Amino acid sequence: MKIICISICCILFCSSCSVLEQKSKQQLSSGIYKSTTFDDKKKLVYIDNKEETVVIYPINKDEKGNLIIDTLHHKKQIYLEQYNSDHIKSSVFLKNSFDVDFLTIPFKYRPAQKDLPNQFTTNLNGEVYFGYRTDAYSLDYKLNPFQKFNRNINHYAFSFGLFTGFGGTAMNPSVTQEKIVKEYDGVVWSKGIAGIIGVNNFTIGIAIGYDNLLDENKQYWIYQNKLWYGLAFGLNLN
Repeated sequence: MKIICISICCILFCSSCSVLEQKSKQQLSSGIYKSTTFDDKKKLVYIDNKEETVVIYPINKDEKGNLIIDTLHHKKQIYLEQYNSDHIKSSVFLKNSFDVDFLTIPFKYRPAQKDLPNQFTTNLNGEVYFGYRTDAYSLDYKLNPFQKFNRNINHYAFSFGLFTGFGGTAMNPSVTQEKIVKEYDGVVWSKGIAGIIGVNNFTIGIAIGYDNLLDENKQYWIYQNKLWYGLAFGLNLN
């Protein structure tokens, strides 16, 4: 249990440090994105988000291949907070990045093993996740009750990667083929892959992994190195 407590404390500490990152990823912040705003093909653009206005600039390359933000280009696109008419087409902006996340997998489904049927477990755990992430921001305008169009931005996130961490598991005679008589909470080391999606404030993921019991009864544990399937929830994609 000491290992679990240490890992959970680390996750809680790091989660407080990830709040600013979480907000910046969920919001359309200033930076370089891919978009079809100026072309049928996805090209790099620079977004200057000043809250009242969102200005999109095309990005070109000079002779040496350096990226140049074309702030003087006549094709720059300006999105105000509000318009009297819906005259600007919707746009989607993409950004790819590597993601470090902190997951918890509260629900695990374990297929039948030995004489035990399928099991659904809910043990405490904490995982560190490393993956590749795509953020998509959809910008359009919605008609309000005063017949004016307000700027509307939706955020979608997709991530796929690997995780590892520690958790607990119930140890008793049933899961050890009667090799032990006492009951206790064992510590497991979890590893696996996960895919996570986020839509604005909603996030959910699916994880596939396996556990290693970290004590002398691992040779008897029927779930040692056996696959399980679970629901994952993260801190960065909320």
